[in-house]
Amino acid sequence: MPLDTRVVGRATEAITHEVDARWIMAYAAGLGDFNAGYLDTAAAAPVAHPVFPVCLEWPVILASRQLPGCETLSQAEGARGVHAAHDLHLYRPIRPGELLTTRATVIRLEGIKPGAAQTLRLDTVDAEGKLVCRTYQLSISRGVEITGEPVASEDTPPLPTMAGQQPSAGSRRESISIPVPEGLAHVYTECARIWNPIHTDRAVALAAGLPDIILHGTATLAMTVTRLVNGSLEGDPTRVIRLGGRFSAMVLMPSVLTLEILGDAAGTLFFEVRTEAGDVAFSQGFLCYV
Repeated sequence: MPLDTRVVGRATEAITHEVDARWIMAYAAGLGDFNAGYLDTAAAAPVAHPVFPVCLEWPVILASRQLPGCETLSQAEGARGVHAAHDLHLYRPIRPGELLTTRATVIRLEGIKPGAAQTLRLDTVDAEGKLVCRTYQLSISRGVEITGEPVASEDTPPLPTMAGQQPSAGSRRESISIPVPEGLAHVYTECARIWNPIHTDRAVALAAGLPDIILHGTATLAMTVTRLVNGSLEGDPTRVIRLGGRFSAMVLMPSVLTLEILGDAAGTLFFEVRTEAGDVAFSQGFLCYV
């Protein structure tokens, strides 16, 4: 059934989480990231990994599928949905003991060749109502049409590009291997508290037309950000202010990914991630820092 454009402009109910040190530490450890900034509670209160906001956003992403205009999707159509692009803005680090509230708003729906492309704006605020992070997330429901013409309630911010940028001093192209162990999807599911059966249930993955269970796109992104923070930002995750790119190919387990750092210009690292077969798993990647 088509997705109805009347969903544009509608928002989910807000969902509040208490972020504790255990969740922050588990998320980092699940990625194999043992940066003391996430784990050493004796030295100082840890901060969350820059990609940790995806944990808070998952429940409202699920809730957005029940908004008026989306309820027409069948279960099979819903299983064909893919996370296509991500643009996360970080206004300050997340720390233990915080009550953070997240809401999803549908801001765009359009029909493209692969299917229905929907953009969510995901806002997370603290107990005082101050914005902590904001994500613009594009998802594509493959083979699904929309009713009517494309609709947008607001524009998305322009993305960083390398075009016209002057490389920073010492900037160079670099390749870094990222091992993806067997079972990582199950570990990431539990540590992130993101439960999507295509990542852990082989029968569901095969029924959705996948070759096997696949790694979460956000896990690929998070492992990449780990290498960028620890290798290029002196291990300081609080320097990250924005990150994103496009999810372009499936990641199977076990395997080895290759991170290609394409350049560093104007406070932005540009990168892509390739699979063992040479397919681009994550394209147009960027990480902005201070």
